[in-house]
Amino acid sequence: MTLTNSDTWTAADSAALYGLDRWGDPYFSASDRGHVMVQPRGDRGGSLDLVELVQELQGRDLSLPLLIRFDDILEDRLERIHGAFERAIAQYGYGGRYQGVFPVKCNQQRHVVEELVACGKRWHFGLEAGSKAELLIALSLIDDPEALLICNGYKDQRYIETAILARRLGRQPVVVIEQADEVERIIAASQELGAAPLIGIRAKLSARSTGRWGSSVGERAKFGLSVPNLLATVQALRAANLLGELRLLHFHVGSQINDIAVLKDALQEAGQIYGELTRLGAPMGYLDVGGGLGIDYDGSRTASAASTNYSLQNYANDVVATVKECCAPHGIPVPTLVSESGRAIASHFSVLVFDVLGAGSLPGAVPPRQNDEALILRNLRDTYAAITATEVAVEASVEALQEAWNDALKFKDDALAAFRLGYLGLPERGLAEQLTWACCQAIAERLALLPAEAVIPEELRALPAALASTYYANLSVFRSAPDTWAIDQLFPVLPIHRLDERPQSLGSFADLTCDSDGKIARFIDPAGRSGRGQVKPLLELHSLRAGEPYWIGMFLGGAYQEVMGNLHNLFGSTNAVHLRLKASAGYQLDHVVRGDTNAEVLEAMEHNPELLLERLRVASEEAIGRGQLRISDARRLMAHLEASLRQTTYLQS
Repeated sequence: MTLTNSDTWTAADSAALYGLDRWGDPYFSASDRGHVMVQPRGDRGGSLDLVELVQELQGRDLSLPLLIRFDDILEDRLERIHGAFERAIAQYGYGGRYQGVFPVKCNQQRHVVEELVACGKRWHFGLEAGSKAELLIALSLIDDPEALLICNGYKDQRYIETAILARRLGRQPVVVIEQADEVERIIAASQELGAAPLIGIRAKLSARSTGRWGSSVGERAKFGLSVPNLLATVQALRAANLLGELRLLHFHVGSQINDIAVLKDALQEAGQIYGELTRLGAPMGYLDVGGGLGIDYDGSRTASAASTNYSLQNYANDVVATVKECCAPHGIPVPTLVSESGRAIASHFSVLVFDVLGAGSLPGAVPPRQNDEALILRNLRDTYAAITATEVAVEASVEALQEAWNDALKFKDDALAAFRLGYLGLPERGLAEQLTWACCQAIAERLALLPAEAVIPEELRALPAALASTYYANLSVFRSAPDTWAIDQLFPVLPIHRLDERPQSLGSFADLTCDSDGKIARFIDPAGRSGRGQVKPLLELHSLRAGEPYWIGMFLGGAYQEVMGNLHNLFGSTNAVHLRLKASAGYQLDHVVRGDTNAEVLEAMEHNPELLLERLRVASEEAIGRGQLRISDARRLMAHLEASLRQTTYLQS
């Protein structure tokens, strides 16, 4: 569908249209040139033009789709979280400190984890592992004796013994008991090795949560000990002379907490449990509030699924104040506060840029009149003429448009019935469909001219969606943005250039996979009438220009998307780069991570690329022998196949 262009348009208008001026703060903005700008250090200065950056990276033989990771943003996120807790600790006179960890499951990429460990050393920042493989990563990277290594997830004997022995290396692994049967394994391993790990307990809270991850708490939660199991664990540890190693209480109320009230309730309950554990004789010392610190994906700053009704400072204030309130009346020393805020740390730091390969839409133009047209076609032309002549009062206009649309649909159905019976040929059926969509286009254009308060029937409101264009994107949703498909996660998506031009079309994106779910059709609606971050099915986009690229950016996807992507249709990882701002100007490209080649994804599925080539070589020789293939064409075919194996899995320009 084509949008009107009746006024002057600026980059500021685009920033408001896409919500860039809200969810993008302080890292992303729009320049007067209409380009997305990146401020990797937030409000501390320094910026990069994302369009110019992509052009320069393409000059380094890095094709789209391209994942650009801004390591300065990672460091800035760490600084902001620690700064928020330090201010809260000072404001409330809290006698303890804050010490964070990064959950490796959010993004296990080597350069990402290494960067976080290096940047976090000044705060003794640690890691959280949820499997043996993640434990190996954490043990190899953390050499700070004060940094915590939180060991979560299911644990077998080898996992527990590894953590115990790692303590002798000067590490601080805390084995968190999340299932009742882990207690006996910890006791057995400690007796076998003559040493014990630092021990934590995850409490299964009764506090209610909201949103997609609401089941993370309550009696049906996957992890955690109920109060009876918690008390039994304390008794078992005391009997085994291990109660002195119980140092940490852990809880988790779900990823992406959108309502701060949920956290407050959980903190009050956990604070009381912490106090009771100290009275039962455990030395304690740490309270791990888990993950869940949310991200404002849609910029609405509300308790909607894609936003939060609190700021980072609100979060830190509530954690510090609530825990102090629980400890102070009983004279209990306040604990060191630990959080596992993976989403809040990693989401902002990467931007996925992909190109649009083309666009498709329904034919909305009026086809030329043919000789001796069938009555059905003449009726459709008369309906179109009536629509374009509609210039009466608002109420009458809407009623007339509804009647005209009903007529158009009836004539279209008549044309289909006549075609099925053999009374109408394929060209005539095509003309009927084209005239129907021309009526649809004309109605939609007139609806757009009506006042905002006009009452429009739902059927007519749906017409713009029916006319929308499909923009074909050079990416795999299942590889690069799996949460958009799996859990309807909402990510900011917008063109990274031409923001100083008013978008002329409504559309959605279809990816390269042969799957109807391979699409992006949920977008941020900053102008939603409820003011609560509404979602819209179509995005305002620009018309494609011959010979010019059209680049789209997906933002706030640095957590989970890379590690949860799959090889649907054998589309592999994209090219990725890590960069930092230079002290003077410009940027430094620290790491280049080449995307998967076709050969690599074939090997991942246990296909031998060399064997595939040999089979095709034999087939080409047989075709040459039968006279079906020339030698020169066979040579060209094999050259194409060999080159394809070395190339990325995505389309080449």
